[in-house]
Amino acid sequence: MIANRTFKQRLKCLVERDDTPAGRRFEFFIMGLIFCSLVAFSIETLPNLSGLGLELLNYFEIIVIAVFTLEYLARIYVADRRLKFIFSFFGMIDLLAIIPFYLTLGMDLRSVRTLRLFRLVLLVKLVRYSESLERFRRAFVIAKEDLALFFAGAIVLLYLSAIGIYLFENNAQPEVFSSVFHSLWWALSTLTTVGYGDVYPITVGGKIFTFFVLMLGLGIVAVPTGLISSALVKARQEDRERQAETD
Repeated sequence: MIANRTFKQRLKCLVERDDTPAGRRFEFFIMGLIFCSLVAFSIETLPNLSGLGLELLNYFEIIVIAVFTLEYLARIYVADRRLKFIFSFFGMIDLLAIIPFYLTLGMDLRSVRTLRLFRLVLLVKLVRYSESLERFRRAFVIAKEDLALFFAGAIVLLYLSAIGIYLFENNAQPEVFSSVFHSLWWALSTLTTVGYGDVYPITVGGKIFTFFVLMLGLGIVAVPTGLISSALVKARQEDRERQAETD
């Protein structure tokens, strides 16, 4: 029992703490493996890749998935509350990073290529190993209610914009603005200030209406930026207070 407990404590320090030499080396190892995996994923998309190249990439993927699987199982093993970790944000990310590989075993990879895109979830795993990214994640948590309220308002504004341009342009361009739903594409590209130019108003009323929608669109871009910036300042302040308490 003592030996088992000692092994568990050492494993916990390895996978959960970055203030020890072993934990720091493990952290850099996992980060390097994530970057290498993403590079390998990109190489797979090269046209006319040789059979040997594909085989080597497949072997590399097996090794990477094996390491990430062991890491996931180790984190479950050392967790104080295992169910809480499994259903936590990072627990779900760790699972999503490996589950597509096991789902595609023995299947035609061409038919499940979409599942392999879940390997891009590895990018999110980097949040665990970066203090700045972790602070950015906490900023989203801090501002989540304000962001949810904002996006709900943005959806309402999007719908109202589609209705408005439909009323102005339907008679002049019935083939383009044939319904409110057809007008949603114009509303989306205009409110986001992208303005593809494939759909645009030709009536005076429609052009004036578009001007006001564009002005509102500038606010749609600025408001979430301000919310996140404020939340980042708050997260940074919390870090400083926590550090001061530790010192």
